Order: sequence, then C-alpha cells, then structure tokens
Amino acid sequence: MDFLPACEQMARAVDDAICDLKGTPEGGEVIGMGADLTPTKRIDRVAEDCVVEFLLEHPLCSLLVSEELGKKEFNDGTGTIFLDPIDGTFNAVTGIPFYALSIAHAINGVVQQAFVRNLASGETFTAIRDKFSRCDNQPIRVSSTSRLDACAMSVYGRKFDPMRAMQLGMKIRRWRLLGASALELCYIGCGRIDGFVDLRGTLRVTDAAAGMLVCTEAGGKVTDLNGDPILFPNEVTMGRCMIATNGVLHHKVIEYLR
Repeated sequence: MDFLPACEQMARAVDDAICDLKGTPEGGEVIGMGADLTPTKRIDRVAEDCVVEFLLEHPLCSLLVSEELGKKEFNDGTGTIFLDPIDGTFNAVTGIPFYALSIAHAINGVVQQAFVRNLASGETFTAIRDKFSRCDNQPIRVSSTSRLDACAMSVYGRKFDPMRAMQLGMKIRRWRLLGASALELCYIGCGRIDGFVDLRGTLRVTDAAAGMLVCTEAGGKVTDLNGDPILFPNEVTMGRCMIATNGVLHHKVIEYLR
C-alpha cells in the first residue's frame, strides 16, 4: 500500500476512535507516562493504538517512532515512520479546533513523504520530497513577506527565560501561539503565517518531521538557531530548538535572535 493513501485510512480510523473524546475531560485523563517523558492522555493513547493496529496489518515501515510508545519494530516494510498521534493534545481536550495527526516516512534518515491532518477541521497537508506540497490536494506556496514588522509568526520561548522570544515578538507585526507545531509548520507552507520560532528546546522529531517537509517543499526554510540544518535524534526523549520561515525572512530572524 502506498504511504499517502494509507495515511488517509489511518486518519479516518483515528478520527472515528477519538470522536467521543474530543473536548472532554475523559479525553484529557492521564493514563500513563509516554516514552517522551510527558504524561499520556487517554486521547493520545487511543489515537496511537489506531495507527499501530493499522501498521500491524499493513506494514509500511521497519521502525515506528511515536511520542507515546517510543520505538516499535516491524518485520516487513521499509524505512521509519515518525508519528505524533495527537499534536496539540491540550487543544484537542479543551475544544480548541487546532490539533493534528502527524505522520512522516523516512528512508535512511531522510523524510520522503509527509501527512498532517487537522483532526478538528479535516484539512489535510501532504508532501513528497522534490515533488510537491499540498493542502487538500491543491498546491501551496509560502508567503512573500520580507519585513519583520509586517509578518505574522508563532514564537515560543522558554518559560523560565522569555526575554529572547519577547525581543523578537516586539519586532514582528503579529504574534500567534497556536499550539500544534505540525500545523504551524504547514501554515508557513500555505502562507498563512510567515514563520515559526521555537526556543524551548523541547521540539521532538515526532512533532516536526512531517510539517518540516510540507514547509520546505512549499519553499520555506527550516534550521536550528544558527541557520544550520536541524538534526533530530531518532527517538523522543530529546528536543531541539527550531527556526522555520518563508525563506525570505530567515536570515533576519536569526540575526535578530542573536
């Protein structure tokens, strides 16, 4: 089975399974500790179980890296799938319609295909390396905004040291904190925001792998804080900082943060 059609099937299964948990206290009940060392909510576990069950029946990868269970090997399939079953769990359980299923498929450590679905609206972003980036099957492109004082960005800072983020926040036109990094990266890809800056050091490969490909295939740029390619470990206990922009603004953001 091809990756993107399989993702469609997984997304439908996840959506059906979490239907009664969206926007409910039951969905937000803590039922354990995830491999990423953060509490697992019931809605996270239910969504992840759907994807694992599908992959057991339709092997698409030899290794699954997921936010809750960590790593799971499969006998058949090739490459690695990076999964965030619910990116934006707080939004999902409180009824804010901005949370996503994020799935990326990598070969030899390089993400080749990506699927991100907003589980609240059904809007779907897909990308294949060196081929396309789409929203609901329509081609997308990053914005052409070239001035910080005209741009809109999501900017996250460390809660114990917010000054770096605040300094950038005072320079940009509009500051948005939407709460689901996979979708925020996709929003750069379709020109709805101009950048995403995360200074917390907690962004994991499962959060970002799919959204990064959607962003870059649409003309965006994603790096670490020094402007170098961002390298994630192949597991979920270590996070990174990130700068993602429409490309035009990238150097300006890096210089301003310095």
